[in-house]
Amino acid sequence: VKLGPKTTVEEALALIEKLDPNREPGRLTFITRMGAGKIREVLPALVDGVTKSGAQVLWVCDPMHGNTYEAPSGYKTRRFDDVIDEVTGFFEVHKTLGTHPGGIHIELTGDDVTECVGGGEQISHDDLATRYESACDPRLNHSQSLELAFLVAEMLRDR
Repeated sequence: VKLGPKTTVEEALALIEKLDPNREPGRLTFITRMGAGKIREVLPALVDGVTKSGAQVLWVCDPMHGNTYEAPSGYKTRRFDDVIDEVTGFFEVHKTLGTHPGGIHIELTGDDVTECVGGGEQISHDDLATRYESACDPRLNHSQSLELAFLVAEMLRDR
């Protein structure tokens, strides 16, 4: 179930009651799609409320959806720094609350595309047209994907 930045604790608990009334551990996955600017503000209350209810959901972060915007050129894009910030916030919240970050959902490709700005290659808005190949949503390229993977590995190590 996808949870956005406007999801309330009451709504999350109602979803649990409807979709997992027997509280079967792992039956329900909550995919948070908050955006980098909201994750630290909204997620703590949700995780705390769900935890106190006794439900054992799988928490997954989708740092892509809530960080999409239209570049001046008209291309739909994402800032790599925002993706990193949302993932970092997700891990920080779970570490603070003593809960488990269950996973992340990333839209990526192994190709050398220019769909998301930033990262080690410093892709700019002007670079988007160079190799923008997605017919739908912008994806991290191979370099950005590896950079994110190493950062997540560090966060897991430091838990």
